[in-house]
Amino acid sequence: MIPVNYYIALSAVLFTIGALGVLIRRNPLIIFMSVELMLNAANLAIVAFANVYQTFSGQIFVFFVIAVAAAEVAVGLALLVEIFKSRKNINVDDLNSLKG
Repeated sequence: MIPVNYYIALSAVLFTIGALGVLIRRNPLIIFMSVELMLNAANLAIVAFANVYQTFSGQIFVFFVIAVAAAEVAVGLALLVEIFKSRKNINVDDLNSLKG
């Protein structure tokens, strides 16, 4: 049996890597992947604590988080494709306004 501390430490490391990816990188695809990494780190922590308290509600909550994350990625990628078609550039620094 692996202690819950190891799962929480792994979750913290993954979340930190994701946060650094969001803050440092300027490519929107890398930013989306970093946000997904942060969500998965939170999911790992939720499932670890649900296992400690022997409840099934943590797994149910994680299922809904994964569903919302999938919808977020679909909408985000659709927006990136439309921005690229109109501006021919998807640099985050240049996307500071919603004007066409």
